[in-house]
Amino acid sequence: MSWRIGEVWFPEVDVVWPWEQRALASAGVANVWELPRFGPTETGLDASRRRRLTAKAARRRRFATRTVPALALVVGSATTLPIAAFPHRGRGEDAVPVLEDPPSLTFGLDEFGFHPPEPEPEPKHAARAAKRATEPLRLTWHHATSVGLQYTGRLIDGTQLPQEGPNWVTWDPVTDSSPNLPGRLYGHERTIRAILSVLSAYRAAHPDAPRVVVGDISFRHGGRMDQHVSHQNGLDVDIYYPRLDRRATVPTSTGQVDRRLAQDLLDRFVVDGAKVVFVGFSTGLRGKSGVVVPYPNHENHMHVRFPVPG
Repeated sequence: MSWRIGEVWFPEVDVVWPWEQRALASAGVANVWELPRFGPTETGLDASRRRRLTAKAARRRRFATRTVPALALVVGSATTLPIAAFPHRGRGEDAVPVLEDPPSLTFGLDEFGFHPPEPEPEPKHAARAAKRATEPLRLTWHHATSVGLQYTGRLIDGTQLPQEGPNWVTWDPVTDSSPNLPGRLYGHERTIRAILSVLSAYRAAHPDAPRVVVGDISFRHGGRMDQHVSHQNGLDVDIYYPRLDRRATVPTSTGQVDRRLAQDLLDRFVVDGAKVVFVGFSTGLRGKSGVVVPYPNHENHMHVRFPVPG
């Protein structure tokens, strides 16, 4: 069927005749009388486009209804956001490592515009600090065996560092919160004893300094660890730099680092026999060549590595 000269078409115009009007009115349908509209009218193509846009808007509303609660969970939680931001690899021994070698993979928190909540300054917890100082440490020592290299090895009979002590707190790099999980704090007893002795001497020399923030060591049985390529045989430990504001939490920029205290802490680990200490390029920390090594992504912590005992 085609249009011919002299014809006038009224597409999609429904005309209700008077007798149809009376029948519909008696059936309870009101306002059905509608005169045909002359001038620009909606074509079949316009109606089809309108129906498609209406269906698309309905799908968007349904999608928003399904996804908004999940997005609120991620954005509304200060501890869940870094998990979404980081390449999460799982927490178990079957976690897939990130391809970096050899020390560890870390991220600058400023890159994501995220700042972890900061606890109250240490002086406000003087009573708790005094109580911790008098409580005996609960450590169960084991004679461990470090098998293989730091970035391809495992740990047998490691010793667990307590989550908190008189001279330290621990930090979980996955959730960006304190304390760290107990299962991430296993090390060779050589590593654990070095941490305890260095931090004890450091705090004795600087009684006004905050407790040192200790990060990951190794899993209980070693092996591949999320957020790291190394830390596999109990001989690596992350030590976060002390902050100028005396808060026992992770610095989020090098401007927050107390370089004087950080250098002293670094020197003590070197004297205690650290094989190598990786530090950030912009920290300004110095040491013996081949032992103190500037390395990317270490602007908020030093990565201390001990040699294989024996």
